[in-house]
Amino acid sequence: MWYYGRSNSNPGFDSIGLATSSNGVHWERGVGSVQTSVDVGTVMSCSKDWWAFDTSSIRPSEVVIMSSTKVRASSAVYWLYYTGLSSEEVDTAGNSFDLIIENPEKVFKESGRSGKIYKSLPGLAISQDGRYWARIEGEHHSGALFDVGSENEWDSLFIASPQVVFHGSGDLRMYYHSFDVRRGKFCIGIARSRDGIKWVKLGKIIEGGKSGAFDELGGLNACVVRNKKDGDYLMAYEGVSDNGGKSIGLAVSKDGLKDWTRLQDDGVLEASGANGWDSKEVGSPCLVQMDGEEDEWRMYYRGVGNGGRIGIGMAVSQGSDIKRFRRWTGGFHM
Repeated sequence: MWYYGRSNSNPGFDSIGLATSSNGVHWERGVGSVQTSVDVGTVMSCSKDWWAFDTSSIRPSEVVIMSSTKVRASSAVYWLYYTGLSSEEVDTAGNSFDLIIENPEKVFKESGRSGKIYKSLPGLAISQDGRYWARIEGEHHSGALFDVGSENEWDSLFIASPQVVFHGSGDLRMYYHSFDVRRGKFCIGIARSRDGIKWVKLGKIIEGGKSGAFDELGGLNACVVRNKKDGDYLMAYEGVSDNGGKSIGLAVSKDGLKDWTRLQDDGVLEASGANGWDSKEVGSPCLVQMDGEEDEWRMYYRGVGNGGRIGIGMAVSQGSDIKRFRRWTGGFHM
């Protein structure tokens, strides 16, 4: 598992860490940088190049194992798609953002002021072992894979959570989100690539739901998986309600492109409330379809509890009704 964290010794910057598990439930993580091919811990830090797009924060979105003519290697390698942030502040042109937007948009609420938004862009790094990573510079001058949209486009503020799915040879899809200023909602869009490096945007695929829906103010942090049994695409994503609350919902598509249908108006996983470790909100889902004859899905997710403490949890769906997820209570450790 690749995840991001921030240490007390370096509180202003996020790094990417690696944890390992033999069963997907009990995880081992480290406290420092990896030193050997079996270590766990920090595997990637922010860029030190002043001109780069990822000098203040890096957040992993997806790791894809594949081979490519663009990369010289004897076998398939790990491709890490991630969100990078710099200190460049986004000009919101007088718009007031009342929502507290969870990173990676990196929005901070200050007393008497609207939240600051710092530009984020998608990046790529590759590795032969998942521990030592080399950045691959994209077409943007900052090294990012591509830039935000123009002033009047829906993704003009930032590009976040670039999650990539390998559909077939020469066909990769990237799902990412931004904040549509004109509509005042988070939206999820799609881009397409032949080689995983050069991308073409295709537009929005998920916007806000109807009044009262769990995602009335939009969706973000999508995770898309192609169902091994029927070939359909299943998307788990973080929905924002009218009061800014966050929960996780599902949508399906036959081709993974533009025709997406929500499975229901309510989220499939909501904040636990009371004194649970994820009592305030849940989000950033990661879907894993388990092997075997049984219909079993695991969903790893970020939870926020009292005091803003953040952790990683797991929920499980078993049986044909994918809309039913229950929290794992068997001693998940992360």
